[in-house]
Amino acid sequence: MLKQIERFAPGFRERIVGRSVKPTSEFPVYNTNFVGGDIAAGANTPRQLISRPRLTLNPYRTGIDGVYICSAATPPGAGVHGMGGKNAADAVIRDIS
Repeated sequence: MLKQIERFAPGFRERIVGRSVKPTSEFPVYNTNFVGGDIAAGANTPRQLISRPRLTLNPYRTGIDGVYICSAATPPGAGVHGMGGKNAADAVIRDIS
């Protein structure tokens, strides 16, 4: 990966001051949610898509006033970086408007 970045951004490698490498087998030690190295909050199955993080009309509300969630566990799921936060922010705006 560094070779590819260096290809498009010469000098990138010299700017790295440290690095830490973990095999996926160690992920659950760091965060118990990363079962088996899964950092995507589980499978994106049809059931998961409609019921996570809990079955509700607004998956960004936690059920506690003023507390919202935005993570890979919320729609549209892992790999769509930023959209969980944007959708949660939209939910907050709707709730306070």
